Amino acid sequence: MPGATHGVGIGYDRNFLFQEFVLVNQLLMKSFRQQNRPIISYVPRVEPAPPAHALKVDGFRDVWQLRGKYVAFVLMSEHFRRSPAFSEPEAAQRWAMQIRQDEDIQE
Repeated sequence: MPGATHGVGIGYDRNFLFQEFVLVNQLLMKSFRQQNRPIISYVPRVEPAPPAHALKVDGFRDVWQLRGKYVAFVLMSEHFRRSPAFSEPEAAQRWAMQIRQDEDIQE
C-alpha cells in the first residue's frame, strides 16, 4: 500500500522551496542601514536650578552627582543648561567648559 510520499502523489522540489524561502526572508528583513534617517543629536535641557536631590561634587565647578551619574549644570543668563549623564566627573566638567567656550560665557 503506497503512502502519501510514495507513488503518484503531489511532489515538490526541495531546492525550489528553499530558494523561495530565501527570497521571502530577504524581503521581510530590514536593511542594516536605514537611508534618509534624521540624525538625532543631544539638545541640552534648560532648568531653573540643579535638582535639590543632586549632590555637588567636590573639586569640580559645574559637576553634580545625580542618580549615580555625573551631570554638569552651566548657568546661562537666568537658567541652567544641563549636560547628558556621564560616568566620570571629568567628562561632565569638560562638557561644561566646552559649553562656556561655545556660548562665550564669561567666568
